[in-house]
Amino acid sequence: MSLLKQLASSLGTVVGILTLLVALIAAILTYFDSSDPVEYPSMAEDMKTLEENFRVQNKSCFILGASGESGKVLLQELLERNIFSKITLIGRRMLTFEDEAYKNLVQEVVDFEKLDDYAAAFQGHDVGYCCLGTTRAKAGAEGFVRVDHDYVLKSAELAKAGSCSHFHLESSRGADKNNNFLYLKVKGQVEAEIEALGFDRLSVYRPGVLLVDRVESRPLEWLSRKFLSAWSSVFSTSMAIPIQAVARAIVSNTVRPSEQKSEILEHKHIAALGKGAGN
Repeated sequence: MSLLKQLASSLGTVVGILTLLVALIAAILTYFDSSDPVEYPSMAEDMKTLEENFRVQNKSCFILGASGESGKVLLQELLERNIFSKITLIGRRMLTFEDEAYKNLVQEVVDFEKLDDYAAAFQGHDVGYCCLGTTRAKAGAEGFVRVDHDYVLKSAELAKAGSCSHFHLESSRGADKNNNFLYLKVKGQVEAEIEALGFDRLSVYRPGVLLVDRVESRPLEWLSRKFLSAWSSVFSTSMAIPIQAVARAIVSNTVRPSEQKSEILEHKHIAALGKGAGN
């Protein structure tokens, strides 16, 4: 009897995996991005010049969410390209780094439930990067809204009051404040509310599925990411993008001049900018 239960359980797992793969293939075929690719003329040649021009301005920045996958990779990209004279990490705990490249980082530990008490941590930064985020599965509906909306919005408000001129927000493909899906609705709401704060420049990034091996990934989540990674290496889709490409795009967009006060970079724009920066 026990053997039969094990076989049934194994069969259920296999069926679940196959179902997931079929669903993923269907989703990719449905949402395959057939639009013309976005191009950034001469970007590879100009990027070094743009970075140097930006570097000599001796600007400073802060990163929210540097302990997460997106923030971690963004920090690595910023350190490698060395465009800021000072980088501050704002988070709920001190982070430990062994590499020598991290030795000059400044860290500010805050309580996100009492952010007004830590307003000083947000003062004096020219550029701000927000990679804060969680999931409903991990934090519950209430916890998700608290992190992805409340913490993010309050941080943006303090950054604006602290003279931050360029704020970068990592959002999600499909973000829409009128969407019935909680995740996309919250993402859209916080985008709109931060835009209303009136930063000199606001850059919102809406990538698709981020390709990264999360430590806490469930087996099926891990499998789906591997599948999308393999697929995206052959086909250009609007579904997935390597997290490194997103970080490259964000840093490249930081040094690129823009006449727009508020800009939204959709998935294909991020992919093009991230790919060009990697050349």
